[in-house]
Amino acid sequence: MARFLFATWDGGGTLAPELSVARALAARGHDVRVLADRALAADVARAELDHAPWTTAPQRSDASPRHAVVRDWEARTPPRQLRRAIDGIWCGPAGAYADDVRAELRRWPADALVSSGMLFGAQVGGRAEGVPTVSLQPNPMPLPGWGVPPIGPGWRPRPGLAGRLRDALGSVMARRLFDHGLPALNAARTAHGLAPLATVLEQFTDVDRMLILTSAALEYPGFAPPAHVRITGPRLDDPPWAAGAPVPGGAEPLVLVALSSTYMAQEPVLARVAAALGTLPVRGLVTTGPAVDPARVPAPANVTVVRAASHAAVLPQAAAVVTHAGHGTLIRALAAGVPAVCMPMGRDQHENAARAVAAGAAVRLRASASPDRIAGAVRDVLTRPAYRAAAARMAAAIREEVARDRALAEIEALVGVVTQPTPA
Repeated sequence: MARFLFATWDGGGTLAPELSVARALAARGHDVRVLADRALAADVARAELDHAPWTTAPQRSDASPRHAVVRDWEARTPPRQLRRAIDGIWCGPAGAYADDVRAELRRWPADALVSSGMLFGAQVGGRAEGVPTVSLQPNPMPLPGWGVPPIGPGWRPRPGLAGRLRDALGSVMARRLFDHGLPALNAARTAHGLAPLATVLEQFTDVDRMLILTSAALEYPGFAPPAHVRITGPRLDDPPWAAGAPVPGGAEPLVLVALSSTYMAQEPVLARVAAALGTLPVRGLVTTGPAVDPARVPAPANVTVVRAASHAAVLPQAAAVVTHAGHGTLIRALAAGVPAVCMPMGRDQHENAARAVAAGAAVRLRASASPDRIAGAVRDVLTRPAYRAAAARMAAAIREEVARDRALAEIEALVGVVTQPTPA
């Protein structure tokens, strides 16, 4: 058996799949410790794992918006949102994350470090300490040169010269945006004895394995990443805070509404979605997540608003999902064969929505869409069989990937351990 140190942060939808991997490794008999925010101590405990808090790196003490490390909802444009993440988590405090990881590895020697994908400083610490390092990416990762349009606006592939020129320009823009954090990242690397990088994007290749915890069915066919990158299939566990809530009774189609589990100033969007469902012959179930008080969402008579519900229990009964297209919610909906109305608000959501639309399993609206537009999109998804058929095809592919559980095999192989899968 082996020892694995996980390094993560309060990244909203990224936490559940990362803890899922950690918990599955522990179930196979490995020793696992999770280095994470103090605010996540209860989540780690619910996963029956050992928690160690960050010491010098930034972290949340609780889930309230005022204690968020990255207040990206205050930024008015996607580039400014990205800069907040770069300065607040990815690059700005990279030195502090590297310090904490190295200190923890010396207190608790591990055979490998498994890092949240965007915690570049944690990966620097693992490299500097000389342990195999794994990056977990719980969403598509479209980087320049990887055969798909570059990360950012959620572009779909476009053939021909026009598409190549667009993607080349997008790649230049992506590098420039990420390289806002290059001085801080290189300062952390040189302080820990690693060579500086020419661009922040090189950090994605400076790990032993990058495991993309999504479905190949959600990725574009041309995806061609470096050899150390694997699409391993998604993790479908509910977030640790999700609890059972009764599904509204009735014969009308059930529509689940689930926006971000972290705060993105989503109250107006939730209110417009609830108003839209109020005009349709449906049962609406709105889950606000820990960041929003359900009392702040006005609800028509046919819409129930709760803080949390088990999506694993609700989705088999749902006819459609309205979501911000965070990867966790979207992939669980598709795994259940449920089509989606996607209203991306930032982060990775435009990329996720674009892929679901390309697969024929979703429609995409602006987050600012009116209740009439939202109602029309929901009606479209409910009444056109092609959407549910596409979602069903994706569900079949996802079931096969989940059964293989390639993420665990890749991590164990990296440290030379082979175990038999834990019986379901």
